[in-house]
Amino acid sequence: VVVTNCTDQQRHTDMEKILKGLCQAGLWGCFDEFNRIRLPVLSVVAQQVLSIQNAKRTSADSLFFPGDPHALSIKPSVGYFITMNPGYA
Repeated sequence: VVVTNCTDQQRHTDMEKILKGLCQAGLWGCFDEFNRIRLPVLSVVAQQVLSIQNAKRTSADSLFFPGDPHALSIKPSVGYFITMNPGYA
């Protein structure tokens, strides 16, 4: 499990690199304090997560991340978990 502590400084490109790595390696990721991510970034991350969800739902071998013209391989074991602490943000 790869644990990422999210902050208000998180960029969508940071999340993209992490999510792509999880997909290619078939690892699980935990995104702690997800609610600290700023809304404009969260909007892009939601699209990234949706592309993974859709690929897993159809048992696809590859997927396209939003804005990336290159196909990315995905292993079916990939997973991610999100925690939020409502006292923040």
